[in-house]
Amino acid sequence: MKKLFKTALKINEIAANTATNAADWLFRKDILIQSGKTEYQVIAEELPMRVRYYAPDAQTPHASLVDGEEETPPQRQHPIPLVLVPPLGVTTETFDLMPDRSLVKHMVQAGFRVYLIDWGKPERKHAHLGLYDYSHDMMGSALQSIRQHSGSQEVSLFGWCMGGLLCLLYAGYGEDKAVRNLVTVASPIDLRNGKNIMSYASNTLNVIARFIRKYSEFRLDNINPALFSPPGWMVSLGFKLTAPVASITTYWDLLTRLSDREFVEQHTTTADYLNNMMLYPGGVVRDFMVRFTVDNKLAKGNMKIGEKQTGLSNIESNFLVFAGETDHLVPASMAKQSLKLVASKDKTFMLAPGGHMGVILGSKAVSHVWQISAEWLRARSQVPLAAVKTTAAAEPVAAKAKPKSRKRAESKKAA
Repeated sequence: MKKLFKTALKINEIAANTATNAADWLFRKDILIQSGKTEYQVIAEELPMRVRYYAPDAQTPHASLVDGEEETPPQRQHPIPLVLVPPLGVTTETFDLMPDRSLVKHMVQAGFRVYLIDWGKPERKHAHLGLYDYSHDMMGSALQSIRQHSGSQEVSLFGWCMGGLLCLLYAGYGEDKAVRNLVTVASPIDLRNGKNIMSYASNTLNVIARFIRKYSEFRLDNINPALFSPPGWMVSLGFKLTAPVASITTYWDLLTRLSDREFVEQHTTTADYLNNMMLYPGGVVRDFMVRFTVDNKLAKGNMKIGEKQTGLSNIESNFLVFAGETDHLVPASMAKQSLKLVASKDKTFMLAPGGHMGVILGSKAVSHVWQISAEWLRARSQVPLAAVKTTAAAEPVAAKAKPKSRKRAESKKAA
């Protein structure tokens, strides 16, 4: 009888939790979304771009540098600041998806001074922005603000997907020799080296483009870039198609685990992230189609963007490259080409579990890409005391703790 009573109580608890979670999922999704919880300061703003600084917790002690120090404990701040560079098209919560799965929080706790380039929310009026604007002007402006705020000329860059590509293009201009470390995750370099939809599209479009260039004056560069701007829903669809089966089965998982509050929060947060991708600036899409998809220039090491030439042979930074084991969008063959083209002496390639998104956002990313990157960067982020500037940090443009409803507020206006 006692066992039957306990069973009845358990069933009642599950039913109550299921009803509560279902009601919240249907009518109050905002309270389930856990993304963007880590506090930050905005230290610079040049719309649509902003630069965020994730200050260490009050409990985190600051390191006192000593000449000849061989290893800095994880809880201390490392001298070289870390700059996270997300791709375009995704929300700014890419690296702060959930409290227990936040790259920014992980790196702060590992002792890094963490900055993030927030590309903002482009609108139709930003259609003219191209790869040069992002990889040269905006990246350069962001890093200048970070150097002024941190007091360190040297920086480490960490980029996922197109974020990593923007890092490579920036370093490839050869104008900034103070990028000490560079980490890219699932960033495409050689678009024709693979057996996936991107390589097929690149090879097919190259054949068509050569024919058109030979027999006509038509050029994609002459078309209004506004016509190339895909809406956010199309970007969301593209990401979901990288794992179509998972996109469908995840709703079945939600139904069968509706009583599990933590799972419902994770599912809702991830779904919200995938369903709220942003418009891509048309100029970027046009540049990518012409210079990457059609011409595949960077696979040979050099590419002209705007009025400047970028070359991977100009890169001498310590270099770490990751690719996802099951990434069907950017397979390892596309990502590892960069290792052959840079002039770096310290360079490493690693395969990590997951597809294009799972490699950086999945549960296994924490113990693989994040932890390995933290250890790799820690060993390469130390400087002697004399090399560290004591410049006072710049006053932040704004400082705030992000409220739960912040994403909804930002969706109504440009960042």
